[in-house]
Amino acid sequence: MWSPFHHLLPLAASFVGDFQQTFNISRGGTTPLTSNQFAEFIPYTQFARAAYCASNKIAEWQCGGACRALPGFVPTLADGDGDDIQYFYVGFWPDQSAVVVAHQGTDPLHFMSVLTDLEVNFMIPDSSLFPNVPSDVQVHSGFANEHKKTAPKILAEVKRLMAEHSVTKVILTGHSLGGALAELDALFMKLNLPAGTTVRGVTFGTPRIGNAAWAAFFDSQISEFTRMNNKRDPVPTVPGRLLGFRHPDGEIHIEPNGNAVACPGADDDMDPPCSDRMVPNLLHSSILDHLGPYHGVFIGTIFCTP
Repeated sequence: MWSPFHHLLPLAASFVGDFQQTFNISRGGTTPLTSNQFAEFIPYTQFARAAYCASNKIAEWQCGGACRALPGFVPTLADGDGDDIQYFYVGFWPDQSAVVVAHQGTDPLHFMSVLTDLEVNFMIPDSSLFPNVPSDVQVHSGFANEHKKTAPKILAEVKRLMAEHSVTKVILTGHSLGGALAELDALFMKLNLPAGTTVRGVTFGTPRIGNAAWAAFFDSQISEFTRMNNKRDPVPTVPGRLLGFRHPDGEIHIEPNGNAVACPGADDDMDPPCSDRMVPNLLHSSILDHLGPYHGVFIGTIFCTP
């Protein structure tokens, strides 16, 4: 069956995929998550799921199951067209006294979103958005250009909400391309918000977005980052490491049995339960795993249900 994800095939040839410091894991192995630790990520999954819904639904927080799962959330900015500009939203989450930013991701039903993923050239991050970044840091040009379309508008709303609610915590989330944008947002916020702001990123099925210098600088700046990958999803393994791309730390991998493990920090193929070892090549992958389930939650436009 044809799918827009067939465009990932040229990248699959380069297949050869860490978790928050709070788990204190070492390079030598993985750490199983308890059921309670795993369940803590459900709200973030719902935020990422909601990002696929049309802006008018998000503005009223009437996006079906995802919105019902987060009844206290108050959206204040919902924008994008789901095509040239991904849907995104910003709002206040009273339960965590935090500002939340979520981005729509790549979906089989949104071909234009997939096209964004096809640009694999490196570029130096825009210094007006990412000040004082080391000169050897480079990022995926397609992701960076997509991020640039919305970054100033999102930052202004985040600053407004932080001042209005007197909070210092900002959460960035998204799935697939939305996860890539959330990863860029995490560092962008860290470099542009006041000192003392807590920045947390939680992404799902996120591709690599930068080189090794990007990953190292990101890790030095963002201590609270998690990228959750599901079973044999190929997306977290592209663009390939042989092309010079690297993930930052923070992988949690959902195993075929539905349990989750926190993976060591190196983005390599040394740990059997983690992405690079689980998906050594395209023949071992399943694009359906990209949609979930992430602790029972599927993410994508077709899951933005009434």
